[in-house]
Amino acid sequence: MALSHAEDLDDEGMLDPLTVGRRIRQLRTDRGLTLDALAAELGRAPSQVSVIENGKRELKLGELQKLARILGVSLDDLLSPEPPSKRAALEIALERVQRGPLYASLGLPAVPVRKTLSDDAIETILGLHGELKRLHEERAATPEEARRANVELRAEQRKESNHFVELETIARDLLSAVGHRGGPLSQRIAADLATHLGFTLHYVADLPETTRSVTDHANGRIYLPVRQSAGGDPRSALLQALAAHVLGKQEPRDYADLLRQRVETNYLAGALLIPEASAVAFLQSAKEARELSVEDLRDAFAVTYETAAHRFTNLATEHLGIPVHFLKVHASGAISKAYENDGALFPTDVLGAVEGQIVCRYWSARQVFAVEDRFSPYHQYTDKPSGTYWCTSSIQSTAAGAFSVSVGTPFAHVKWFRGRDTVRRHTSRCPDPTCCRRPDSALATRWSDKAWPSARLNSSLLAAMPSGTFTGVDLTEVYEFLDAHAPDA
Repeated sequence: MALSHAEDLDDEGMLDPLTVGRRIRQLRTDRGLTLDALAAELGRAPSQVSVIENGKRELKLGELQKLARILGVSLDDLLSPEPPSKRAALEIALERVQRGPLYASLGLPAVPVRKTLSDDAIETILGLHGELKRLHEERAATPEEARRANVELRAEQRKESNHFVELETIARDLLSAVGHRGGPLSQRIAADLATHLGFTLHYVADLPETTRSVTDHANGRIYLPVRQSAGGDPRSALLQALAAHVLGKQEPRDYADLLRQRVETNYLAGALLIPEASAVAFLQSAKEARELSVEDLRDAFAVTYETAAHRFTNLATEHLGIPVHFLKVHASGAISKAYENDGALFPTDVLGAVEGQIVCRYWSARQVFAVEDRFSPYHQYTDKPSGTYWCTSSIQSTAAGAFSVSVGTPFAHVKWFRGRDTVRRHTSRCPDPTCCRRPDSALATRWSDKAWPSARLNSSLLAAMPSGTFTGVDLTEVYEFLDAHAPDA
């Protein structure tokens, strides 16, 4: 049997005090009753009835039934969830807004809801509140402060050609103090660095899940995991912990401080793994032979491809005179890390942040995922609106999924690199949406109202939701997949 309003008092919205109160006021005025007259019939003081009409007290079932009889309506009519008028709907919305946590956080006085307050004024207040709420929700989901700080930090890196003399000097002095004479940094030398800085190393099986290492300054201990992540470098976590100690890093004050700490500690760790003097001599020799290669730098210093690619960007412009760009891109196409001083135009959000944005599917950073051979170097030319670029890319498998790591340079500088003779070439018109972001019109016509892709959550801390896509989904890829698997394909 269906429940009436009276029987279903707990149903969501049925006993919203604001709506019920405004309906009581509307019914009272429609019947020509004063506040005092209704209060007398109800057996309550006028001030109590005013509290009810203003939605500041919930009514019991017996009170509701009595009010319905006095006002000559059924209980269902009295409990209708719809506001009795447009004006009542505006007043209810304004009351709800002013009782909410966002309005309270502004420290503003409440706006009295009087007859003299026009509908337009209420709509303006509600509109401003709605926009403020949207901005707060957007910042809560993707901290705007972090994105702005990252944009500023990338600009600083670009200005310095991603080469920081002070950090290079610190790395050189540390390596000298433990007798390192150049070349790759062994695990033993890394441990010697810890000893030199007053730490003992402790490898444990229960390191907190959210940490890579834990430094106990009080007892001079550094805790590291017994098991290393797949594809990881066992020296990296230790060197980053030592770098944070040497640089005197404290609890970050804000996002800008957090990001700067990460960049500086990663830079110093990289400068220890691939010492500047040895690396520059190696790279200059390779340039003279026109055989520059990130793979060779990786192998010569026994580091990961990503570390070698990062380090190459530190040294290429400063010591080789070669402008470059760097990209780390998830298999979904979302940018994880990026750097450029060669004019490569990355996709950005309105703040200029690139992290989380989707790169063109014709760039090397995306095309490399389609190649079965993931051991051989991948090279590609890409004709972009800003010019022709050559890139070398490699796939890195991590616990967070597969990422491509790419290093590129403008066409004028490709003569120094191995792989310049590649025949792979693509054209990218991005950010023109007709390049790859807008699905083929025939596919869109066929599938746009027949498909609902469920998107993976955009997990980048700094990322705004990429623009021009369905919640981050590559619609072109989705529609092509549907077309290929359709029964009549």
